[in-house]
Order: sequence, then structure tokens, then C-alpha cells
Amino acid sequence: MLTLAHLTDIHLGPLPASTSWRHYFSKRAIGAISWHRQRRYSHLPTVSTAMVEDIRASAPDHVALTGDLINIALPEEFPLAAAWLKRFGSHDWITVVPGNHDVYVKFPWEKGAGLWADYMLGDMKVPSAREAGSIGATFPFVRQRKNIALIGASSAVPRPYLSAGGRLGANQIHHLAEILSDLRGRGFYRVLLIHHPPVPGLTTPRRALDDATELKVVLEEEGAELVLHGHNHHNTHVTLSSRHGPVNIVGVSSASTPVKSHDDPATWYLYKIRRQENEWRTSASVRSWDNSVMKFVDSPGFDF
Repeated sequence: MLTLAHLTDIHLGPLPASTSWRHYFSKRAIGAISWHRQRRYSHLPTVSTAMVEDIRASAPDHVALTGDLINIALPEEFPLAAAWLKRFGSHDWITVVPGNHDVYVKFPWEKGAGLWADYMLGDMKVPSAREAGSIGATFPFVRQRKNIALIGASSAVPRPYLSAGGRLGANQIHHLAEILSDLRGRGFYRVLLIHHPPVPGLTTPRRALDDATELKVVLEEEGAELVLHGHNHHNTHVTLSSRHGPVNIVGVSSASTPVKSHDDPATWYLYKIRRQENEWRTSASVRSWDNSVMKFVDSPGFDF
């Protein structure tokens, strides 16, 4: 059995002061105003810190973090997030994929989310997957933990004002199809990690994945045992039919939200994945923030 924790949308605060006012000559200006007027009350470091402690106390075999570590991609945010990740745990214990707030504006990869690259490197040889040390594209990559394959995809691309959507691109979708097919043939339990909801209809058009329809076709053709995403700040569970059985698609609320308003309060999931009688069995335990007692408590879970 392998235990896998999933959290997402940390939105680390407070927003650091920039070293240059020129950094706000972009979409960042609107993002900064939104942070100071509203979002700083919805994303509290005390909650995300308590979640980290709660996850550590459960001692999962591995942790999946599906993006939005930061807010408006200020140069000062990236090293702060790198330090936060290091305090959370080692790069071989945590797997990260980026979210749209991690690439809020165009920024050099090596000075931005590339500072977290150790958490986004594959260690399993699979056709079309990027391996550690490769000079090719970073995504998709595959990490093997026991008989579980974690597939990291990036839907994070800079978008114009008032848009929070994402895009995989034709190459990444093609590679994902090959990876899912290969891993299915080898008998692995496949967990796809992506920030945006992976199929149409799970969010509004301005927040959606541009090529969700194309990814949905891949999932229907090749299957996947589990798809984990964030972005919506809500806890959701939908099932997609594929040629190889149901695809369970689970979204999780922001890891730093204290109370339910437009968003669900902070939640993380713990999956227990095992092979039993030649079938995959998965049990999901749910831990949600209860602001009245200022800690995470059990919520109803589910099996599939």
C-alpha cells in the first residue's frame, strides 16, 4: 500500500514588497490590488502552516502539491516559496506541478518556478517523459513510488488581464497519451497531477483549460486511475468513463482558506492505494479546517 497526500493552492502570504515599482507595470498591479483588498483575508499562513503540520503528523509515503504556491509572480516570491518547500519536506517526498499564479506574468524559468525544479523532476524511464538531467522540456515527467506512477503535467501559462485559464499544448497532450498507455501496459496505478480542472465544464470559461476537450479525449482513450487538480478552491469529485475503467477526478480547496465563503475551507486528502484481488482499491480520507477550533478535523471520505 502507498499513502499519498494531496494539497493545492497555498497562495503564500503576506505578499512581499517588491524591490522595484517597475515590477507592477503588468498584470501584477491588478493582482496586488486584489491581494490587499480581499485575498489576504482568504489565504492565511496560519492555516497553511497548520496543514503542513497535520500532513506531517499523518506521515504519508508521498505528497502531491498541484500549484499556486505564490500569488502574482513577483521576483521576491519565488525564493520564499522555495524556502517554504524545503521546510515542508525533501524533493523526493513532495512532487509539485505549477499553477497559473506561479507564472502570473512572463518570467525567466531559472529565476522563477525553476527554483523549485528538484520537486518537478522525473525518476522513471517512460517514453515521452522528461527524466532528471534532461535538457528537454520539463513536462510531463513521471515519478515512481512503489507501484504508483505520479505523472506531472503543467497547465500553467501567462495569461492576459482577467483570465486565469491554462493550456497544456499539443506536444504535452501527445506525450501524456503515450505515457498513460505505456504505464497502463506495465500495470502501474497512474496519478495525473495538473493544476487546472482537466475536463470541460468544471469551471468557468475564463478559468478553464484551453485544451480540456483534447485532454478529455486522451483520458477517455487511455484511462487513468486518479487525476488530482486544484485551481477552483472547492472540493469536488467527478468520474469520467474511459475504455479502461472509471477515471476519478478530484479537486481540492485552497490550503490556506480559513472559512467557507466563495471558496471551501482549507482541505487536504490522504489516499490509501493498494492492490487487492488483482484490482486497484483506493480509500480517501479528508481533513478540513474548522475555524471554530482552529485545527484540521475529519470530514467524510470515500472509496473507489
